[in-house]
Formats: sequence, C-alpha cells, structure tokens
Amino acid sequence: MSPSLMKMWVSLSAMGFMFLSILMIYLSRYKLGGVLKFITATIAYILMILSGIIIFFVVFTGPTPE
Repeated sequence: MSPSLMKMWVSLSAMGFMFLSILMIYLSRYKLGGVLKFITATIAYILMILSGIIIFFVVFTGPTPE
C-alpha cells in the first residue's frame, strides 16, 4: 500500500472518530444519566482529541511522493 493511500485511511479513521464522538456527546447530554453519562462523555472527548492529533499529523507531514 502506498504512503498516500495509508494517509487517506488514517485521515478517514480520524473523521470516523469525530463522527462517533459527536454521537456519543449527544447521547451523554440528552439521553443518558448518571455514571453512564460521565463514561460516554469521557470516551467521546478522548476520541475527539485523538482525531484532532491524527488530523494535525496528516496535514503537517505534507504531501507524499508518488
């Protein structure tokens, strides 16, 4: 697999993490309560931070030679 294709899949997974974290934040704020609310919100924010780090890495590593 070429480096360009690997970067594409990595950035796609980061976008998936962002989408998943948005759904989990919505669930934790409006649908859940108690300890489950805290757990889902914590996981959601960890996924959001992780996806931001991944996107930062993908953008600032520059273009890949083909």
